[in-house]
Amino acid sequence: MSRSVGIVVPAYRPNPERLASYLRALDDEFAGARLHVELDDPDERTVEVLSESPATVSVTPYRRGKGAAITAGFERLDADVDVLAFADADGSTPPSSFAAVVGAAVDGRADLAAGSRRHPDSTVESHQTFARRRLGDGFAWLARRLLDADLYDYQCGAKAISADAWDRVREHLYAPGFAWDIELVAMAAAMNRDVEEVPITWQDQPGSTVSPVRTSLRMARALFTARHRAKRVRDSQLHTAIAARREQPKALVERE
Repeated sequence: MSRSVGIVVPAYRPNPERLASYLRALDDEFAGARLHVELDDPDERTVEVLSESPATVSVTPYRRGKGAAITAGFERLDADVDVLAFADADGSTPPSSFAAVVGAAVDGRADLAAGSRRHPDSTVESHQTFARRRLGDGFAWLARRLLDADLYDYQCGAKAISADAWDRVREHLYAPGFAWDIELVAMAAAMNRDVEEVPITWQDQPGSTVSPVRTSLRMARALFTARHRAKRVRDSQLHTAIAARREQPKALVERE
């Protein structure tokens, strides 16, 4: 690789053997990359198994949420690498496919490369339930109409961003959970950063900790919040005036 890469894997009560195997596969695929796991609320056995993996591991004794975990990991690696990336702990995106996502940022084709399960050129080897697919389709349809980035898939757990772009967007990310992906895409697009969607090979994994209906409702609210913040970044007088009437939360990087 011509540019250095740091890969963060956020994990909340993962299958330790599956994650350790995935980390070894990532290490084989990304020679020289820094691998780091942000591990929330683990048991002793998980910590023990991952201590033998090729990744560094930071342990937090409670659940922070995906976005907070990735942000913490990116902040740990930011000064040392040119490209920051993250992948889900269940290994849904094979390392060879994840490499295409990272490669778009490494090659400079994109400031933010977003893996996509819904792209026409993607290969989905096993599918989510019908309900989860339909909820995801509806969310993507709405996001395309509210955000500046026109993607098939906003929520895929495989993304890569240049360190320079991360330095720009990091102070505008607030969502500690799954809505973090949406904020990341919304802020990068609002700042006129190049966002490229990369088709991937993807496998749905059993044992998800996500409730599809409850999470979809939260994500819908988060989408409108992300749109509001993106409009503020673009100096919308209306959204700036709305924000002035509200108490503003701290960005994730300010909470660390």
